[in-house]
Amino acid sequence: MANFAKSTVPQFSVDVYQNEHLPEGGREVNAIVTVTATGGGTLGSAAGAPGHAPGRGPSAAVAIMVDCSGSMDYPPTKMRGARDATAAAVDALRDGTHFAVVGGTHVAKEVYPGGGRLAVADATTREQAKQALRRLSAGGGTAIGTWLRLADRLLSSADVAIRHGILLTDGRNEHEAPEELRAALDACAGRFTCDARGVGTDWEVKEVTGIASALLGTADIVADPAGLAADFTRMMETAMGKEVADVALRVWTPVGASIRFVKQVAPAVEDLTGRRTEAGPRAGDYPTGSWGDESRDYHLCVEVPAAGLGQEMLAARVSLVVPQPGGTARASEAERGGGSVHNLGAQGLVRAVWTDDMAASTAISPQVAHYTGQAELAQVIQKGLDLRKAGDFDGATAKLGRAVQLANASGNADTAKLLAKVVDVVDAAAGTVRLKTKVAEADEMTLETRSTKTVRVKK
Repeated sequence: MANFAKSTVPQFSVDVYQNEHLPEGGREVNAIVTVTATGGGTLGSAAGAPGHAPGRGPSAAVAIMVDCSGSMDYPPTKMRGARDATAAAVDALRDGTHFAVVGGTHVAKEVYPGGGRLAVADATTREQAKQALRRLSAGGGTAIGTWLRLADRLLSSADVAIRHGILLTDGRNEHEAPEELRAALDACAGRFTCDARGVGTDWEVKEVTGIASALLGTADIVADPAGLAADFTRMMETAMGKEVADVALRVWTPVGASIRFVKQVAPAVEDLTGRRTEAGPRAGDYPTGSWGDESRDYHLCVEVPAAGLGQEMLAARVSLVVPQPGGTARASEAERGGGSVHNLGAQGLVRAVWTDDMAASTAISPQVAHYTGQAELAQVIQKGLDLRKAGDFDGATAKLGRAVQLANASGNADTAKLLAKVVDVVDAAAGTVRLKTKVAEADEMTLETRSTKTVRVKK
């Protein structure tokens, strides 16, 4: 587990934004909780750069899973792009980082270093890994669950603070049942984080985003294989910037109160409600993955018992903890509510105050309003694209029109641009649109893959 020396671990802070006033009989309390980590180790951006020396930054292990199925040869630029991208990612490894490259088909193979072990990054092992990559060729099927299970075995062989995977696929997971992939994701959840990328346009968006979601990583499309190397370099630099793993949002509620939902709402929408693990009386932990110097926003909705006018109560207390399992068990002890935890020392309070002042009790916090809109935006894009695929063009037009309206109102320019490739915008403010008759598959997949990305509320 992470070593909590002050020199390497960021300092965490929690800020709560809410309207704490409820009308008589009011029971629902909403708050946006901003978690910020600052002042961890300063990390360089390239191998051997300042900050990439051994012992600078926490110990880490990375497994890169590269699709080597037969379709990676159609066109051959995909396999070439994947080899170049993996080489670029290997170059971005910090000295001393444990790493392995896995070739994925209907089975998973160790490409480098082999023998069921991890290499330790330095000039020699980076060069050896790149030599091994040159021998990669395409052939075979796709069974992503086997890639993830091999990555997990390799990553868990190292006693490190941060475990991370990068997964690249170009096709659908056709050589194992959906239940097998789901079981592999369940087995790997909480053991390592993983970024997933789809290259080209023959893969399934919901599969790739589902992998990233289950393993608390990012998902994206790289429509043109030429963009892979830059994307892999960015991903690896971000992974090398992570300084503390397994951070959980611990939410305590008083007797009679219950959690309706906990969602990450920035930088992307991710519902964490179903991932709660009990953490003692009236407290639950929600996993947030690994952190470097960064800030994220969470929407917390609590149902409180009704109280009389003028009364006030603490609706929830939010803190940040990291499990400290004894020995090798990472997630299991924390899941059972056992195992010690390291408290990261930051907390936020969510309050409820009952009032008969109508103006106070009906005002919506701007942060809550903004992120409620961003969550709806993600939802209506996904629903609209599903309806379009199903041939319900009226339904699709209505949903995507609402998406244009929400993106416009919240200043989400990136999503607005992606929407404009799928619909002709007649009136953005009113949400009046027409579906385009011809849409490039890459444009539709990009919109679907990035639909959960949000913009932060303007302070």
